[in-house]
Amino acid sequence: MASDELAPAGADAWAQLRCEQDAAPARAVRRGGYVWVDGDALGIGASGTAAVPFLGADGPMGALSVLTGAAGEPDEMQRSFLRAIAAWAAARVHGVPRPSAPGAVAMVERSVLMGELTAALAEAVTAQDVVQAVADYVMPPFGADGLLVQVLNKDDRLYAVGSAGYPQEFTRLMDGFPLSDYATVHDVVRTRTPRFIESRADYDRLYPSMSRVSANSPKEAWAFLPMIASGRIIGLCTVSFSEPRPFSDDERTLLTALSGLVGQALERARLYDLEHARARELQRGLLPSALPRLPAACAAARYLPAAQGEEVGGDWYDVFPLSAGRVAIVIGDVMGHGLAEAATMGRLRTAVSTLADLDMPPDELFDRLNDLVSELGEDFYATCLYAVFDPVARTCSYALAGHPPPVVVHSDGAVHSPVVAADPPLGAAQPPFETHQLRLPGESLLVLCTDGLIESATQDVEQGLARLRQVLAQAASSTAYFQVADEDDDVRQLEELCDTVVSALLPDSRQTNDDAGLLIVHTRCADPRDIAGCDLPEDPRAAGQARQYIRAQLAAWGLADLVLTTELLVSELVGNVIRHASGPLRLRLLRSRTLICEVYDGSLNTPRIRRADYTDEGGRGLQLVAALSKHWGARYLQDGKCIWTEQELPDTEPLGAESAAPHAA
Repeated sequence: MASDELAPAGADAWAQLRCEQDAAPARAVRRGGYVWVDGDALGIGASGTAAVPFLGADGPMGALSVLTGAAGEPDEMQRSFLRAIAAWAAARVHGVPRPSAPGAVAMVERSVLMGELTAALAEAVTAQDVVQAVADYVMPPFGADGLLVQVLNKDDRLYAVGSAGYPQEFTRLMDGFPLSDYATVHDVVRTRTPRFIESRADYDRLYPSMSRVSANSPKEAWAFLPMIASGRIIGLCTVSFSEPRPFSDDERTLLTALSGLVGQALERARLYDLEHARARELQRGLLPSALPRLPAACAAARYLPAAQGEEVGGDWYDVFPLSAGRVAIVIGDVMGHGLAEAATMGRLRTAVSTLADLDMPPDELFDRLNDLVSELGEDFYATCLYAVFDPVARTCSYALAGHPPPVVVHSDGAVHSPVVAADPPLGAAQPPFETHQLRLPGESLLVLCTDGLIESATQDVEQGLARLRQVLAQAASSTAYFQVADEDDDVRQLEELCDTVVSALLPDSRQTNDDAGLLIVHTRCADPRDIAGCDLPEDPRAAGQARQYIRAQLAAWGLADLVLTTELLVSELVGNVIRHASGPLRLRLLRSRTLICEVYDGSLNTPRIRRADYTDEGGRGLQLVAALSKHWGARYLQDGKCIWTEQELPDTEPLGAESAAPHAA
């Protein structure tokens, strides 16, 4: 004897039953069929007991008993299901011979397959899994060669979830079919009972209005089975045959029971599909829809969800501009899968964008991110790489929190990855974090990835990085990534390189349990001819000297139209330093897509716009700066700060054109 969810004391009462006793299992064996007994036979709070025998070649060999909690006897569909489970179980009990009569053998085989269908439906995750299970375990034992599963939507139309044995043209015809125009199904839905049609002649006689469907269908017999879940019709499962055939009572009972199983499984799968689709949509919405094209950087990226497992993950990436033409680059991975991890990814991406806009260095930014992840709880961790590329200084400063290091591809085809010690993941680290620095050539490719791209059950991170470097070296030797005609060509080649890397590291034959993120950034350092600057005295003469320098430099750059506005901006910024800050004082001009003016001083005082009354004689300087510039802001350095402005450029000669600069930067 075996039992489940039954206390030992209750099970012992039936452990040594004799056939002549009055208990439900014994009565089912004596009768050789289904038995229902009202009452709580074992004193466990049950409303009754349903029992069906295990049938062997020589008669009943045992019994399957189910003690029910709901009031009332099981209906015919539930009784059929119990008989199918009993037949499936009997076929798997060692030493129990099968019935010898052909009809009985066929019913046992069908019941066994129905048990297997039940197991397959229990494991089905998506709606397509449900359709495949029905095709595998229902069509063969009944000799069916057609299957169409349709769901009924709120618009009273039937939409095809999946099919087997039908041409695509017919499946498309039945997809979105109005219920009001589908007389066959309308009867099934209205009566909530299956409809069995044994020949095309019967179909045409019963439903003459459906001649269009009948003419296009390649089948000759049909079982139209309503799928019911939570007390309502959710759709239709049609099992069809290429030849006319009758349906026995046993076949009708089994197919009716089948439709209930499929309906419950499909409803569960559809809810999962809906939740998963929303989660994927959330994740796609949290990732950047397009990466910016900046003077110092163009980028391309790939996000690949795990091939195994159906939940969303927390991989993310981003590229955004900073002041002085610099570029912030980030890639990260929230450990785990699910909506909570996807939401955490969105919070981190937003936090990085906000903190980067404050011009925080990588180590300080990680201090803040670490606090954010720690506040989410002990089960949340994230790896991250945050880098700041400075095209003027020709450096890339970055911090690592449990993340793979960047890979650099030089213009001569050389590929290397710096060997540095990464700090622990965010949420598990103890500040301070370490900032690393790379010196970059005039042009290079920065390749960043998450561990899902380079780590698997067959290789560790170091092996994966070595493989990534090998793939990049081969690609760099065959493609001129640093000789592009324009931004479109640049991005196109980066997109192709992303595809090459993904194909090499995640071929179709390999399965991965983790999401994978890849970000490739083409960095370009500033032309020295587009940089100019000078030191200024720490006295009132500074503003006049700054204006004189601006007139000369903008004339050399062919930007005479910006002289007046730039003089006003710089005069105000220099004047503020003289009045409220301290030296050393320096002016720097950068020509890019905009004209960037920077004034450096040795003070950490924060400039801010304040409201000036009509009678105030001052306090409007930064209001003037904000009005005259496209953007303005401040960033803080180890020994002071920089106040900067940006102005739109008029149409001028190409950047980097020959021009004389009064001073070197």
